[in-house]
Amino acid sequence: MADPEALRLPPLRQELTLHAAPAAPDGAPTWTLHDPAANRFYQLGWPAFEMLSRWGLGDAEAVVAAVNAQTTLTVERDDVVSLLQFLLGHHLVLAVSAYDTQRLQQAAQRQQLSPAMWLLKNYLFLRVPLVRPMPFLRRVSPWIAGVYRPGFWWLVAGVALTGLYLVSRQWDSFVHTFRAYTTWQGLLGLALALSFAKVLHELGHAFTAYRHGCKVPTMGVALLVMWPVLYTDTNEAWKLASRRQRLQIGAAGVLSELALAAFATLAWNFLPDGPLRAGVFMLATSTWLVTLAINASPFTRFDGYYLLSDWLNVPNLHERAFALGRWWLREQLFDYGDPLPETLPPRLQRTLIAFALVTWVYRFVLFLSIALLVFHLFFRALGIVLMGVEIGWFLGLPIAREMQVWWRRRAELRWNRRTLRTSLLAVLLGVIAFVPWQGVVHAPAVVGQVQAQTVYAPRPSQVLSVNVREGDRVTAGQVLVALASPDLDYQRKSAEQQAAQWKWQLDQQPFDADLRALGPALRKRWETAQQAVDGYRDEQQRLLLRAPFDGRVVDVNDALHANGWLKGGEPVLGVVGGGGVKGEAFVGESDLAQLAAGQRVRFVAALPESPTLHCRVSDVDRLNLAALDEPYVASVYGGAVPSVHRPDGSLAPLDSTFRVRFDHCEGAPATLTREWSGRAAIAGESRSLAMRFVRWLAALMRREASF
Repeated sequence: MADPEALRLPPLRQELTLHAAPAAPDGAPTWTLHDPAANRFYQLGWPAFEMLSRWGLGDAEAVVAAVNAQTTLTVERDDVVSLLQFLLGHHLVLAVSAYDTQRLQQAAQRQQLSPAMWLLKNYLFLRVPLVRPMPFLRRVSPWIAGVYRPGFWWLVAGVALTGLYLVSRQWDSFVHTFRAYTTWQGLLGLALALSFAKVLHELGHAFTAYRHGCKVPTMGVALLVMWPVLYTDTNEAWKLASRRQRLQIGAAGVLSELALAAFATLAWNFLPDGPLRAGVFMLATSTWLVTLAINASPFTRFDGYYLLSDWLNVPNLHERAFALGRWWLREQLFDYGDPLPETLPPRLQRTLIAFALVTWVYRFVLFLSIALLVFHLFFRALGIVLMGVEIGWFLGLPIAREMQVWWRRRAELRWNRRTLRTSLLAVLLGVIAFVPWQGVVHAPAVVGQVQAQTVYAPRPSQVLSVNVREGDRVTAGQVLVALASPDLDYQRKSAEQQAAQWKWQLDQQPFDADLRALGPALRKRWETAQQAVDGYRDEQQRLLLRAPFDGRVVDVNDALHANGWLKGGEPVLGVVGGGGVKGEAFVGESDLAQLAAGQRVRFVAALPESPTLHCRVSDVDRLNLAALDEPYVASVYGGAVPSVHRPDGSLAPLDSTFRVRFDHCEGAPATLTREWSGRAAIAGESRSLAMRFVRWLAALMRREASF
């Protein structure tokens, strides 16, 4: 630009249009420049407007002289050069020279994407225009003019209050409407209701934009990380000088769904049970809640973003807020002394900085959640790749770019209060993350007597007698409960009759030719029948439930009484003996490398009145548990180990889980009448938080990659 030839100003494109815009926050007038070819809008301040108004002079010096002479503004040649660079960068001038051709070729080359980058961008966001709605809007708009009158919204408020009042009189029925969703008809009704609500949402934007004189070129579907959402192109709202009209266009979608929810709430009270009522129920409840939670959020580029942008009168809200947020962060950390990205009123400046910080936190959580959702939606190999793309593109890349700026500007740093504070904070974080100060492994655990056994009913049976009570002392072999099984008695008697029949034939074999022809097979049949009789007798002996060792009776089944019935495999009672206390803790794969036999264990029971036990690790199982045999620690029973019920009734841990056994517990009572659940703190090998995270991530990847 130092070349005098560069001061010659190329002509502007003829199709560009200029529109009045709302005043800036400081009261200065602004204008909107519209590029119809790209359908983009650019906000111009007063100096830029005055310079563009005299652009036809063709020379930067002439433009500067004209603006300074004819207005109260004072501009310089650099201002014209900056405006020229802006126009060139957005291709708003005519290409009239070889330099322009070269510039356009370079811009086209920069926009060319590699196949991988093209796939990445289209996977993250892709718009598919479906319809050009202008003819439809022209025909239908006169018929719906009434919805823009205050009387209609007073009607909506009355309908909402009436519907809520009627619903309150049958609240139980209202909340149980979800039961209709389980059928395919109910799911179809929900899908139709949701589709209708979202189409009405977009039509609300389109009709309102058309009413205010804006063109709506397209409506269609946008794919956000392969998730379809409807969209309406209302970019021409930037032509409007009235902020109120822009706010109306932005709020039209949410208001349409709220009005629909009001009428759906009233309709639910009069519809019969079925798919239609289920669909209306969704419109009255979850649809508008989801709309408020997503569309009304200003932290993503949905309706709430444009509403807040117009309300604050800050176009490009995210970009300008993020620029202020980065400036504030750098100044707080390093005190560079950089000038503000733009001059704004102090209150608005503080608002935008706070908004940027909240948006960064919100997006971090949102994108991390989307990454996990994508991981679980697709098959394992593709899920890992897509999750990596999500985390790398949306989370890792912005952080890396900002840290690159810090590194490039390291020579500008000077010791002062802020840099000292930042250094101390960095050292503290480094110590916390990389110094191996964390060695204790916390895990859910269960302790009980070394000698402890639960006695189960071997088969469905009737209780004949109960010979013990809770807390009774018993000796090994003592009969605790006598059971009887009529089915087993019948099977034994049948087997005895069969054995007696074979025995009689065996005795008569020497005197009967037909029986002699059977030979040794007859004796084999009798022996087999006799073995069956012995087996049934042994099974009947098992119905006499005996004490496995000397101890005390605990956990007597409440249903245990004479003449009562028990299911097969049902626990009847427990017997605990002496020998000390043992325990089992359940740890994840990332903690396994820190543990070894002999390490100290501190067990804290869930019951506050129970004493703390001090034990030693006796063994660490290196095999992943296939089934969880301690229901106390399972999540399905309120424990800390994520688990599910298998069809066979066993408990399966969802994550890699390993058993750590410990014993030689000090502070334990002489006899534990029942098992204690609680938490075990195992003094494992010290590791840093960073190493623990790396091991956890490696364990996760090993587990998830095992497809």
